[in-house]
Amino acid sequence: MPGSKTWVTGLTVGATAVVAVLAVQAGNGPRPTAAAAGPSASASASGGARPGPDPTASAPAAVPDASGTGRRIVYSLGQRRVWLVDESDAARRTFAVWPGTVAPDPGSYSVVGRRDATTGSDGVEVENIVYFATKSGLNIAFSNAVDGSSPPPPSGTPTGGIRMGRADGSAVWTFGSPGTTVVVVD
Repeated sequence: MPGSKTWVTGLTVGATAVVAVLAVQAGNGPRPTAAAAGPSASASASGGARPGPDPTASAPAAVPDASGTGRRIVYSLGQRRVWLVDESDAARRTFAVWPGTVAPDPGSYSVVGRRDATTGSDGVEVENIVYFATKSGLNIAFSNAVDGSSPPPPSGTPTGGIRMGRADGSAVWTFGSPGTTVVVVD
């Protein structure tokens, strides 16, 4: 098919750039912690400063009202939290995340691609990369560092990675197959 090589090359170059940016984020800073929701959920290890709401609260955060219906990944910019929501609109898992410096606009997206693992330009191994949006020339993706680190981005460097704990990254990878809806809310 004409143009398919160009598309694949462009996607590969973009994915490589995002992985490099995410890898730069992966060495320092606070680590997200998780709060389990529902019987099949599990929590990731905690450590460092907590992004967003206190995940040790007695009840997990409710799925935002304006996040659509059906099976989806919901990402709240203000709460710095992700929910994996099943077909019955029940949250199967929720956890705090550490966002990059470039946030996706609120709206509905689809998972457009995934990359299982790579080594970033700083030598940090990154895995469970789930791409769903682009903004300001950057790919926006969920991911985790293999070592669990979540550093602040280098000063002045735009980054589109949304970091999470390792167990949470694995859950997003399993849940977020290509075509899965991702809803971003304020």
